[in-house]
Amino acid sequence: MSKIALFGAGGKMGLRLSKNLAGSDFETVHVEVSSAGRARLKSELGIECKDADVALADVDIVVLAVPDTAIKSVSESIIDRVPSGAMVVCLDAAAPFAGHLPDRSDVTYFVSHPCHPPIFNNEETMAGRKDYFGGVAAQQGIVNAIMQGPESDYALGEKVGKTIFAPVARSHRVTVEQMALLEPGLSETVCASLLDVMKDAMDEVVARGVPEDAARDFLLGHMNILGAVIFGEVEGVFSDACNKAIEFGKTALMRDDWKRVFEPEEIAASIERIT
Repeated sequence: MSKIALFGAGGKMGLRLSKNLAGSDFETVHVEVSSAGRARLKSELGIECKDADVALADVDIVVLAVPDTAIKSVSESIIDRVPSGAMVVCLDAAAPFAGHLPDRSDVTYFVSHPCHPPIFNNEETMAGRKDYFGGVAAQQGIVNAIMQGPESDYALGEKVGKTIFAPVARSHRVTVEQMALLEPGLSETVCASLLDVMKDAMDEVVARGVPEDAARDFLLGHMNILGAVIFGEVEGVFSDACNKAIEFGKTALMRDDWKRVFEPEEIAASIERIT
């Protein structure tokens, strides 16, 4: 049984991971510096936290469930106690991409990140349909990258990802650089921004007199069918009127050079702001 030291175990993400690691094939030792986090682990899961030295003794895998802005300081504070040959797992590509992990050539660095449950799914239970984040009842994909370390370590890192983000439907292997294109590039800079604009647009038509319930039903319903057609979930084509509206809308809403957000220097700048 491999030993995991889970740092940040009582935080928002750490608590999710703690629940999924309970009863898994891993022996998990929980580390949490915040008194509120320790109390949360104790009250919700009956878990007692340990000191970092205890957690790191003969550890096989260190999982850093801490904010991106804390990865550098936390990893630097423990790296001298991480055994040679062990694996350090980050849950986001930002800090590894930014070079915030310490220089230890004899330690494997692995990144695993959830895709979150997709809009188009076949969840049959209410718990599955309401599990928007994932890691509870709804199937989701994950992306994994081995940043450094022997190729043979990939399987172990993937097993960690499948355990902490379960239930997992699909596991995808990417590079750290590709993961950075996915987040913050695709998911946050593009998707989150455009969704926020759509909410602003809904608020605008409400301000112009459309009943809010009507506007919400209309927008979310159209997001469903339009998304299904655009992403190939159903066979279909848009009307000429819709295609003309798209042609006008993209030029009105988007800069001609908007895809520059995926250029390496723009991704690096975005990650620098995050971390």
